[in-house]
Amino acid sequence: MDDVFKALADPSRRDLLDRLNDRNGQTLRELCAGLDMARQSVSKHLAVLEAANLVTTVWRGREKLHYVNAEPINAIADRWITRYDRGRVHALADLKHALEEDPMAKPEFVYTTYINTTPERLWQALTEPAFTKRYWGVTFETDWRKGSTMTWHDPGGSIADPEQVVLESDPFRRLSYRWHTFTPEWAEGNGISEEERAKLAAERRSKVTFQLEPHGAAVKLTVVHDDADEGSALIEGVSSGWPEILSNLKSLLETGDVLPKA
Repeated sequence: MDDVFKALADPSRRDLLDRLNDRNGQTLRELCAGLDMARQSVSKHLAVLEAANLVTTVWRGREKLHYVNAEPINAIADRWITRYDRGRVHALADLKHALEEDPMAKPEFVYTTYINTTPERLWQALTEPAFTKRYWGVTFETDWRKGSTMTWHDPGGSIADPEQVVLESDPFRRLSYRWHTFTPEWAEGNGISEEERAKLAAERRSKVTFQLEPHGAAVKLTVVHDDADEGSALIEGVSSGWPEILSNLKSLLETGDVLPKA
């Protein structure tokens, strides 16, 4: 966490985070526009933010897009905000809120976390029902081959649809699949109103991608949920849901148990 506090201590880096919070997914050129700062300086500041995991990047063709990553702030909040007087950490709480709000700048969600595990163990946790049931409450019925269909099992029952397919499957490295169908049974089982369900069902089917990269004794896991409509209600929803799921996943792999419910 020392890297996080060091990164946040510089006003220029905080300004870059503000710019990304206003409009996520910018290139270096876009971030430099309007700044009284040399491109090289901006690049160095971004490197510090990336090293602290406050910024994560995704390549789109030849473009490197930068995204605010709330994971380190969530970790600080979990460690201190709930243990001390909130009035004393008001600024940190505001920053946590700022980094998580306005997910609609682009119709996609990007989140990076580092987990002390192996790629093989993390792949198991992403695909095997014994794991997914514990940290997510969802299980999948599929052979995890590219093009294979997926049946989802969650509190709303089973969701089967020929469009629920595995898009990419490179064991221990990369996994991608189409999101599930929003059935009335799913909505009822998850406390979703019919109005909200209909709104979600009217959107194009999104996808989620998991990128696994070895990082010393840990694995860098980047989750990208995208291919959604502009102004997507789904992306707004998963932007608050994925951090909780991934925090539980990290806790399960590192401690053997999920986080206690608030």
